[in-house]
Amino acid sequence: MLVKDVMTANEKLIVLGQTATVREALAKMRTHGIRSIIMDKSNPHGAYGIVTFKNILQSIVAEDGDIDLLNIYDIANAPAISVSSQLDVKYAARMMVSSSIKRLLVIDNNELLGILTMTDIIGVLMDSIESE
Repeated sequence: MLVKDVMTANEKLIVLGQTATVREALAKMRTHGIRSIIMDKSNPHGAYGIVTFKNILQSIVAEDGDIDLLNIYDIANAPAISVSSQLDVKYAARMMVSSSIKRLLVIDNNELLGILTMTDIIGVLMDSIESE
């Protein structure tokens, strides 16, 4: 099974520009019931980033950052760790486990196709168990 068969497609992701505030990102996360926001690349050859609850906790709560003054660019993991849509899911899963990563962006030709999460992979495993 390939990453493209399991990932959450780009149409369902929330992508914000680099100058969006942390408050804006949190509002989107709350509205959509998600735990991460994708930071758009600044130019065609740039890199996507990802902002997670962990980034927000670290910058706002632990380091006393200002939710309205910090942009997502200031706290995002960029470049985000990514995989190809053509990669076998087992290799992506190994990468996630060995690196303690919960989310991987799916990028081909420097274009965002989706996101692969541990939840996506576990969901496929659970579906396969139910169908047996």
